[in-house]
Amino acid sequence: MTTRVFITIDTEYSSGLYTGPGAADRAENFARSIACITPEGSSGITHKLELLKRYDQKAVFFVDPMPALVWGVAAIEDVVGPILEAGQDVQLHCHTEWLALAGDASPLPTGAVGRNLFDFPFEEQCAVLDYARTTLMAAGAPAPVAFRAGNYGANDDTLRALAAVGLHYDSSHCPAIPAGGSRISLGAEDRDPIGHMGVLEVPVGVIGTFGGGLRHAQITALTLSEMLAAIRHARDTGRDSFTLVSHSFELINRRKQTVNHVVRQRFTGLIRALAGMRRIETGTYARTPPHPRLTGSNTALPASPLRTSIRLAEQLISNALYGSR
Repeated sequence: MTTRVFITIDTEYSSGLYTGPGAADRAENFARSIACITPEGSSGITHKLELLKRYDQKAVFFVDPMPALVWGVAAIEDVVGPILEAGQDVQLHCHTEWLALAGDASPLPTGAVGRNLFDFPFEEQCAVLDYARTTLMAAGAPAPVAFRAGNYGANDDTLRALAAVGLHYDSSHCPAIPAGGSRISLGAEDRDPIGHMGVLEVPVGVIGTFGGGLRHAQITALTLSEMLAAIRHARDTGRDSFTLVSHSFELINRRKQTVNHVVRQRFTGLIRALAGMRRIETGTYARTPPHPRLTGSNTALPASPLRTSIRLAEQLISNALYGSR
């Protein structure tokens, strides 16, 4: 049996760095959040696309089209174009923080605003998602089939709304952060793809921690050895898939515009290692989507004193040298 690893990259401009509707602000935001330009070169999507090509691996880029509310569709075309040219998968992401910056361009007649999709009733979620889907396609992307909410901020109405606008998969449930974003009515034990509210919910991967807790499988949250051990554990316990999370800007500190070499080396090591792993392949929602778990175990990789110690040391070094993103 082959286990598919879904390398998912939330690809987004920053509403927090937004200063105005002009071309200069858009270019600056692109440089910091998408291209991730530093004096040492690019560590954003161009860098990641080159790595994926070098090692013949696939990734899923969840692209947020909501900044088109202030900069127009061309701002999203600049993101989508290079990803598609590289043969990678573009799916839908959505940060509703942009609604507060949209003014009369808001797709909601009421002008309602909120940080998360779950802040809106079902009908307004449908309207936002329909706008986001249409805009992503206007920017050149194929019709998306999968979604992740910004901040993991989805609820059951979000899943119903996704089904209503024609999306089949969601990846907003993060079992390791039960109180940190998603309000989908699934629990920490729901760690594999499962049909829920009309879509297939594909949870973010986890590993076990001491004390019986869980830690989410994000590039900034796990060391390379933890990620690879978790992937091997998923394969060896018969799991269909394992989902990893990254962001377009995670390899740098955006405010300082400096490379975070600890995180960059993790990402490089991950892509290189995946190319040589037995019975492992990287997947996309467009061609090789996840399946509901029919066999295997949903146990998390057990905590390891050695791996945990290495992570704590790496995080200490990363924070001391490079600061937060």
